[in-house]
Amino acid sequence: MRIFITGQCTLHWGRLENGNIGNYYITETTFRELHRVFPEAELVTTFQLTKEFCRKENVSVVPMTLFYNWDGNDLDIATKELGIAYLYAKTGKLYETTPYIKQVLKSDLILDFSGELWGDHAEAVGKNRFLIGLIKDRVAQFLNKKTALIFSSEGPFSDLDTKRFAQKVLADFDVVVNRESMSKELLRENGFDVSRVHNFACPAFLFEPKSEQEVEKIIRDEKIIIPQQKTIGYILCGFNMLEGPYDKTPRRDDEFVQFAESIEYIINELNARVVLMSHQNGFEKEPEFKLINGRDFPIIKQLHEVLEKRGYVDMDKIVCIEKPYNPWVTKGLIKHFDMFITGRVHGFVAAVSQYVPTVLITRGFGPVSHRNIGFAKSVGLEEYIADPNSSMDMIDKITLCWNNRDKLRNDLKKVIPEIQNLVREGFNELKSIMPN
Repeated sequence: MRIFITGQCTLHWGRLENGNIGNYYITETTFRELHRVFPEAELVTTFQLTKEFCRKENVSVVPMTLFYNWDGNDLDIATKELGIAYLYAKTGKLYETTPYIKQVLKSDLILDFSGELWGDHAEAVGKNRFLIGLIKDRVAQFLNKKTALIFSSEGPFSDLDTKRFAQKVLADFDVVVNRESMSKELLRENGFDVSRVHNFACPAFLFEPKSEQEVEKIIRDEKIIIPQQKTIGYILCGFNMLEGPYDKTPRRDDEFVQFAESIEYIINELNARVVLMSHQNGFEKEPEFKLINGRDFPIIKQLHEVLEKRGYVDMDKIVCIEKPYNPWVTKGLIKHFDMFITGRVHGFVAAVSQYVPTVLITRGFGPVSHRNIGFAKSVGLEEYIADPNSSMDMIDKITLCWNNRDKLRNDLKKVIPEIQNLVREGFNELKSIMPN
């Protein structure tokens, strides 16, 4: 059996492994679960993964250009492939082929793995990106292959023509395995046929951190945890800011006021320390690979500076982690907090999957993040979603979480094993569409 994994998570070399940490959480666990469900299968992907990852996880990589190349010709190529596949569906004859079509024809199952990019959000990655992804899915469907959309958070959909096409594509997937419930509701509200859409949970809930022994030295060196002192972790990113785009730079100090007020409240009223940290990295490939801080780091660094300028707290009670850490270490560090506050949804997953009571800061600009609501709802924490437009709302949610932290930790110990089983059931669902 051969499984071809493609979709909007097709990114340049290193981005999935050494960029947004949440991307790695879902990438590693997805390939491992596919091997569990289909132990004899060959896994082939357009995701640009390192040789080390491919060797360790038994995956083969084909050129990214089969899906998207950022060169202005992507839509023309995809449209041509759609015509070839349409004629095949009508006549049973393949009049021409392309590298992408060859990969599809050699495969038994085509998986679209697009995360939150199956919709308008894909346009931030490249021109016509969502439309091209839809065409690639439709090509596989016209070639009479088993197809599935897996662990995505679909929408929003602002372009009417693209939405109509997406409705046809989604209806013809053999199965749609969602990672939270709110996206199915959004699909239904937008007129999609959701009869093949099933709600499960995100693969990131299965990701395993570094061992305690390896993390403890970092905790000591960074002074992340001090005995007998309560400590709250805090992640902030560009999506939480009230002004877009998410990678806007530089930012004014006044854009950080409400976040600073929430931290001042934690230190002065809750008598807890705060650790500012990033959940996104970058890297230098040449002359020698080096992990560096990503786009989140300037955000938390400026927040630290704003707190110092305001002068309302003892800065000894605030730690700003300066060094980038890989996904295994990052999740290992998060485990040790008494409570967590995060603007990154997979930072939320990293915390709650280790039973850490968590407040999720949602988007500050653009459309409402239905995905964030879905993730929080899945573990019973929808009351703990904070609005970054209001320091009072953030403080209220932080207070509620702090006061209930013992109960929340116990509740999470019960619900997380259920969520992890739900993830596995999502992968098991793929087996149901394959012939015996």
